[in-house]
Amino acid sequence: MTTLPVVAGVDGSPESLAAAEVAAREAVLRGVPVRIVHGFIWPTMRNVPLGPSALGPQEGGLENQARQIVADGVAAAQAAAPGVEATGDVITGSAAQALIRASGGASLIVVGDRGLGAFAGLLAGSVSIHVAAHAACPVMVVRGKSDPAAPVLLAADGSPAGDAAVGFAFEEAALRKVPLWALHVWAHPTADLATEMQPLIFDESVARENEERLIVDALAGWKAKFPGVDVRTQVVHGRVRRTIVEATGGAQLIVLGSRGFGGFKGMLLGSVSQAALYHSDCPVVIVPGAPEQAGT
Repeated sequence: MTTLPVVAGVDGSPESLAAAEVAAREAVLRGVPVRIVHGFIWPTMRNVPLGPSALGPQEGGLENQARQIVADGVAAAQAAAPGVEATGDVITGSAAQALIRASGGASLIVVGDRGLGAFAGLLAGSVSIHVAAHAACPVMVVRGKSDPAAPVLLAADGSPAGDAAVGFAFEEAALRKVPLWALHVWAHPTADLATEMQPLIFDESVARENEERLIVDALAGWKAKFPGVDVRTQVVHGRVRRTIVEATGGAQLIVLGSRGFGGFKGMLLGSVSQAALYHSDCPVVIVPGAPEQAGT
């Protein structure tokens, strides 16, 4: 079990304070500290005064404001999980840079789906998307609702790159003492090419057997490691992104790999992961694959 802290990014917005609260509860589940960080970009700017104005109160100024944002985040974390060990840091750099830097020493990064820098109506903020694509550890984006009695949803594709996500989902289900819902959605790769004049001919029963075997193999090793987890496997033939997003309404959390079989080389976030970040009805965790799988 890791002793690395759960890290939450705060910017003073209600969304980020909610992320601090979730991070504290996640830290308690894991028995680790929570660390609250704020990216303070102003020191990188020339001729920007950081301290209080000579004519203003001593507690004024950008630097004091940044420290207050962190203090508020720590207070929110401690209120949500009394007794949790909570610390806070102001890190020079943008919000995304600060969190990506912190991810190397974290077990989990927690961010709100939108913060102060988000445009009204935007479904997911640029910081959450950027961090999810580049962090060295799993990233939880807090959005929608989270029913503690609902299962952990795993969007399983059976790819080697998704194995880390499978392991994370099993661990989350075990920590939360809820079932794991392993959902695999497949679509025939050339189904869109079929027309009335030239229909697509394939044996769906054989294809389904292959898909079911793929997921059984992907889950087998982790089932052995987590024998106490109730695993419910569902294999669906249909529209992948739509089916997975619709399923989030019945989950307390969805776990996905950053990319799977459908990802293009060099693309840091797959289309299914992006769809979940934009449209999920529950919190989303994006799990990076192993380094040797990142380029596959």
